[in-house]
Amino acid sequence: MSVDRNRGLLVSVFATLAACSGSDHVTPPAPQGLSKVNHVIVVMMENHSFDNYFGALPYVPGGPYHRSSSGCLPDDHRCVDGLSCTMSSTGNLTCANSNPEDGGLAATAFHNPSRCVIADLRNPWPASHLEANFEDPNSTLTDSPNDGFVRTNDGVYPPDRSIETATEDPTMGFYTQADLPFYYDLAQKFAIDDRYFASVIGPTLPNRFYLLAATSFGHVSDDLTPPGGLKPITGTILDLLDSRDVGWTDYYEDYPQVAFFRQPSDTTDPHFGSVEVFLAVAAGSPGAPPLPQVSWLDARVDDDEHPPEDIQRGQAFVSRVVNAIRSGPYWKDSVIFITYDEHGGFYDHVSPPPAPQGSAGTPDGISPGQCADLSHPPASEQPGAGAGCIDSVSDAESLCPALAQNPGGPYPNTCATFDQLGFRVPLLVVSPFAKARYVSHTVGDHASILAFIEERFLNDQASGGTGRLHLTLRDQYASSLEDLFDFDNAPSLDTPVIEAQLPVIDCTPAGY
Repeated sequence: MSVDRNRGLLVSVFATLAACSGSDHVTPPAPQGLSKVNHVIVVMMENHSFDNYFGALPYVPGGPYHRSSSGCLPDDHRCVDGLSCTMSSTGNLTCANSNPEDGGLAATAFHNPSRCVIADLRNPWPASHLEANFEDPNSTLTDSPNDGFVRTNDGVYPPDRSIETATEDPTMGFYTQADLPFYYDLAQKFAIDDRYFASVIGPTLPNRFYLLAATSFGHVSDDLTPPGGLKPITGTILDLLDSRDVGWTDYYEDYPQVAFFRQPSDTTDPHFGSVEVFLAVAAGSPGAPPLPQVSWLDARVDDDEHPPEDIQRGQAFVSRVVNAIRSGPYWKDSVIFITYDEHGGFYDHVSPPPAPQGSAGTPDGISPGQCADLSHPPASEQPGAGAGCIDSVSDAESLCPALAQNPGGPYPNTCATFDQLGFRVPLLVVSPFAKARYVSHTVGDHASILAFIEERFLNDQASGGTGRLHLTLRDQYASSLEDLFDFDNAPSLDTPVIEAQLPVIDCTPAGY
């Protein structure tokens, strides 16, 4: 062997050794799959069902979606399970979906001409179960015809005027792309899920508890939060994120929802910030801190879309959030979830399915109205002794009189419990990784967002651990909704996003 050839082999060997020694010279492997996501942004708005907002989505002229009268096939991702309607030559929708009135007549779904409903529709635990099954509200798990929306709302507000007009029952109202152009633009460009449900057949707080704790630990009502916050026995997603040093912040205008469980330590607590700070962070403004791995965005009362607020105000708020990420340096590795806490008393035609939680009656062994948490241990660890449970006890007993007859005993097996999801609510996924013009039919609920966060930031299986951390049976069994994404190709990286403006004049609630 010649000297030159020997020298060449030695140079090659030494180069290889140098490349393999010392971390400074080793190029780490490129992120794969879900690990490409470095930022998750969760925007939860208020009180609208899927049919109320997107029941008309299949009928957008020239839109990418359609509806099937026989139901969407599992692999048809351009099919939306919306309202059953026909469109006139002038673009007006006439829909067949209906609910019976007290007098036996049927109130049909209609395009609501008002962007704001004059009063809050019925959404408490007892009323929501009546909306699902008016004759037998404790049997919704096995039979949910969704036949009580009109009668439940007529019985309280607005009053039934006996002689009804075609648009007198706002629970049956829906909106179109003319009312919500920004949301419809997102839905037709990115990915949605028409089988995404609230976590509880009931009101705001129990559902928001599932978003942060994968349980409402016995709460079925909007109970008052004690000073210092509630402390679920199984913990919260905040605890899991802290345990792995995963950064998180709640950016808010009026009130941060994470304060149900965690109070700011002081004015400099990095876990709390204003929406204006978020906009500066998302833009990568000089001096702004980096965007945390998990963010929650909370709108002010005027902008959260809770009736009677103008829904276009909320749309403009979400537009600011989405456009800040889309136009900034974090877009390339972010996922934005946009959803609603619960149905708000608005009609939806799809029956709430069983809750994915391993066939258990509850996520954590705590039944409706039998609240338990660690706010005042040890007594509050016992069923019924949890903090701020007065309204939940009353509502649970109202739906389940057998519970009132034996409040300290086992929860009656004839009464509705936490083994069923709530009514459908919208879910939009905006991300470079979102599949384009894609409708998922995967069953999910608010715990699915937790499952997604856990899969990305709290899964140690690759390093020899036990897998994804979780809080309760609900997030353990929840789908992480990864079928909405294509992490390998980022098909929506260059998809433009329009802007929504505040309404020039806020709407005047219709006088139902």
